[in-house]
Amino acid sequence: MDSILVTGNGPLSGQIPIAGAKNACLTLMPATLLSDEPLTLTNAPRLSDIRTMTELLASLGAEVSQLQDGQVLAMSSHDLNNHTADYDIVRKMRASILVLGPMLARDGHAIVSLPGGCAIGARPVDLHLKALEALGAELELKDGYVHARARGGLKGGKVDFPLVSVGATENALMAATLAKGTTVITNAAREPEIVDLAHCLQKMGAQIEGEGTSTITIQGVDRLHGATHPVVTDRIELGTYMLAPAICGGEVELLGGRMNLVGAFCEKLDEAGIDVRETEQGLSVKRRSDHVKAVDVTTEPFPGFPTDLQAQMMALLCTADGVSVLEEKIFENRFMHAPELLRMGARIEVHGGTATVTGVDRLKGAPVMATDLRASVSLILAGLAAEGDTTVSRVYHLDRGYEHVVRKLEGVGAKIERIKEQ
Repeated sequence: MDSILVTGNGPLSGQIPIAGAKNACLTLMPATLLSDEPLTLTNAPRLSDIRTMTELLASLGAEVSQLQDGQVLAMSSHDLNNHTADYDIVRKMRASILVLGPMLARDGHAIVSLPGGCAIGARPVDLHLKALEALGAELELKDGYVHARARGGLKGGKVDFPLVSVGATENALMAATLAKGTTVITNAAREPEIVDLAHCLQKMGAQIEGEGTSTITIQGVDRLHGATHPVVTDRIELGTYMLAPAICGGEVELLGGRMNLVGAFCEKLDEAGIDVRETEQGLSVKRRSDHVKAVDVTTEPFPGFPTDLQAQMMALLCTADGVSVLEEKIFENRFMHAPELLRMGARIEVHGGTATVTGVDRLKGAPVMATDLRASVSLILAGLAAEGDTTVSRVYHLDRGYEHVVRKLEGVGAKIERIKEQ
């Protein structure tokens, strides 16, 4: 497996272009299953998860063409010939469950394997299934597969989530667009990716109100048509690269960045002594002084601090002045990067869902191992400001969520290279 070698190299300077959001694109792609007309996505990220979703859609009979070096996805589901999402593909990525709602809504039946992906806690799919049952679906779990049927089609209903779930909100939203009657989703997720999906579905003819709030109302329609839609900016990639100059010093402009995508994150950066300002092309980030201040962070659903930036924020706080407390409230078992940061000289104590970080003067380079997608990039960020060389192994996780990470960081002065497996 490839590894990434990072050498601490001082302040950064320049511009980093931010890609379209992986989590938005993985949700938008299954929307093609709702219509027999073409759906085209622009500003698509070029990632292994996108290739996995492409493979899954193709296995169902959809056509997916990558244009303009993969940044445009032209899709058509006019000839679906299979309604079984096979384990061999689904096991690679949790977002695969998002084909269930659209297939069920359009054709009244679907068989989907229970999904895989990063090993972060339990992450059950029960909320997805309960939402579809509220729309009249009959479900049976058999041999690791969800067998779903909607005799006479889905029917509008009330979907009340006991917990906020982005994926379950997305599945319910897509399914409800073709259900007969009105569906009301309460305690819905409010993430920008949900809003982006709603806007795409509206372009396809869906009747949706309340996206971006905790209550979404959908009036089902008989059919959806084709559309062209740009994928929203990736707020997690944006936040990740905003932390690079915060950790290393210097000033970096993030092209395509928007403050409203990372509001709670920007508030914590300001508290830590990091300046973020809007520019004509995006956001510019720099430290106010040589030292970063310790801050406390609690992960929450949007618009709170994103769980997907917790590991990267920990890398920053490892060298902050004082003691920081990070509380993880979204996923269990999401401090797997902490032992690797300890190898670099960090002082971190983990108790259940809370990590206490006592800042040190400087981290020291070491061989470390990526345990999941966000952990892998947190170790790269830590290595950027560490003394000596840091080698991050198992970076296949990284390829699922960050395109051209070496090229982007090299472009602002980082000393980083990918070492190919011999």
